[in-house]
Amino acid sequence: MSELGFEGRVAVITGAGRGLGRAYALLLAAKGAKVVVNDPGATISGDSGDAGVAAAVVEEITAAGGIAVASTDSVATAQGGRAIVATAIEAFGRIDIIVHNAGNNRYAPLAQMSYEDFDAVLDVHLRGAFHVVRPAFPLMCEAGYGRVVLTSSIGGLYGNHRVANYGAAKAGLIGLSNVIALEGAEHGVRCNVIVPAALTRLAEGIDTSAYPPMDPELAAPVVGWLAHESCSITGEMLVSIAGRVARAFIAETPGVYQPSWSIEDVGARIDDIRATEDPWILPVVPSGHIDHITKSFATAMKGSTHVG
Repeated sequence: MSELGFEGRVAVITGAGRGLGRAYALLLAAKGAKVVVNDPGATISGDSGDAGVAAAVVEEITAAGGIAVASTDSVATAQGGRAIVATAIEAFGRIDIIVHNAGNNRYAPLAQMSYEDFDAVLDVHLRGAFHVVRPAFPLMCEAGYGRVVLTSSIGGLYGNHRVANYGAAKAGLIGLSNVIALEGAEHGVRCNVIVPAALTRLAEGIDTSAYPPMDPELAAPVVGWLAHESCSITGEMLVSIAGRVARAFIAETPGVYQPSWSIEDVGARIDDIRATEDPWILPVVPSGHIDHITKSFATAMKGSTHVG
């Protein structure tokens, strides 16, 4: 197996000053990528900032013989997103890879969560992805190449307590990734989602003594492959937790066709509706959206011919 490298590629990694983002930046730089280390050095809640956080990772990379520049702009605004992409263009003349890893969190039960705390988390995770991808995407399409990796979470897939803001943002990133994958397909731009779990500062206060090894470096190679030119998938989600790498996907049951329904009918047939045998798995690219409609219409047409 030949070793995969990133020579000649320019990567922007948000939230790269600590934890998972730092691991991604160090790995891609060690493999030859020129890296924009973006991190305003904010707290977990997204407050304040420390410009030294990004600079420290740049120093690590350059000390090891790599090439990197720091960016302390925030992904939470459109202006910040444009500035991050501009840093890559000004420093290296191009942008090939975006890994949107930046994140924050503000915990509260749903009944007590403030509108401010809800928006503050969406601003970094979901809107932050758009703010960075939006100015970079046309450049990637024009160049005929791009790799975008967005970060979701098991909180986005399955939910969790006290994180309505985080769960909503992480679920939204899946939809955004699908659109990027669809619109980028004809231009050589691929987009996928990483669903990582690692012991970072977000785990502070949690008893992790019984956890298996979950260092950020364990998840970094998955992101590295998704960011590499050899990545063969798009519009998909890969999970990485404690050394286990898996695909997460959305599926539908075949469902039940009737020419008309009552409330009582739905209740009477709910077990058949929910039956997961022979599920539909519709790949986003090239035509999951169309396939869904086509299969649904075909079921209806077939069912209608057997009615009466």
